[in-house]
Amino acid sequence: MSEQFSFEPVSASEVPRFAGHPTFMRLPAIGVDEERISQVDIGFVGVPWDGGTTNRPGARHGPRQLRDYSTMIRAMHPVSKVRPFSMVNCADLGDSPVNPADLMDTMERVTGCYRQLRDFGITPMTAGGDHLISLPILRALAEKSPLSMIHFDAHTDLFDEYFGGCKITHGTPFRRAIEEGLLDPKRVIQIGIRGTTYDEADVEWGLEQGVRIITIEEVLDRGIGDVMTEARRIVGDTRTYVSFDIDCIDPSFAPGTGTPEIGGFSTREAQQLVRGLTGVNIAGADLVEVSPPFDPSGGTAWVGVSVMFEILCAMAPSVANRKTRA
Repeated sequence: MSEQFSFEPVSASEVPRFAGHPTFMRLPAIGVDEERISQVDIGFVGVPWDGGTTNRPGARHGPRQLRDYSTMIRAMHPVSKVRPFSMVNCADLGDSPVNPADLMDTMERVTGCYRQLRDFGITPMTAGGDHLISLPILRALAEKSPLSMIHFDAHTDLFDEYFGGCKITHGTPFRRAIEEGLLDPKRVIQIGIRGTTYDEADVEWGLEQGVRIITIEEVLDRGIGDVMTEARRIVGDTRTYVSFDIDCIDPSFAPGTGTPEIGGFSTREAQQLVRGLTGVNIAGADLVEVSPPFDPSGGTAWVGVSVMFEILCAMAPSVANRKTRA
């Protein structure tokens, strides 16, 4: 058996937040070729790539800024009192390999990276990157059986194609994932959809497949608690992927993104939504579309890593339960 290793984050009472090597939430940095990788339960991974973007690029710079701002995260959730870093072993596993000059090669590289993590038994927490990165991740995690999904976004990402036949963009990942059998559409729920549209083809296709699509108007009419109760009912105890696009949040709170839509959730509402994931069997998660060039102040990144911590506090008990049952 390999020697046990401390996975606790560096404390700000020992090393200032602005000092030292930046890692996600000040966790130890571990490479996939290191022996202690076998001890990791939840792995933070960056995918610094935005080759699927159709308008405003910059999300390739998201993982680096998210790492920097994650130094503000502390050890315990203020409401649930969950201490994720004490509950399971978490580490920063670095960035997935990407090829900024070749979209399809990048897809293969990302899938290969996540296959390695899957084979190590690691549950990934990903920082993007544009939303297309979810597709190669799902190709690895759902290779043997389809996943359920809870998806927070302003957009469905269920479009078929762009520019007369381009089927691989950040607006198409979940249509491709359903077509490829990576997601069970009857166990997919999308929350917060809003904004002007070209038509309703994406929504109509999703509904035909059985996807539950909830607009932000419906969320606000029914209440967040009621909607998240439905989300938990839809996915049940199945293996579930969680995907959170930062443009789910109103641009007044998170302007640094490629496709902002007004009328979004506040940061407080986003916290309430993600806290509703408690009890979900989370098999992996991502936070995508943070684009630092559109918010050099870093405010959007701070919102992003705060949401990541909220997801982590739902993910850690789920992973711990799976370890107990194994």
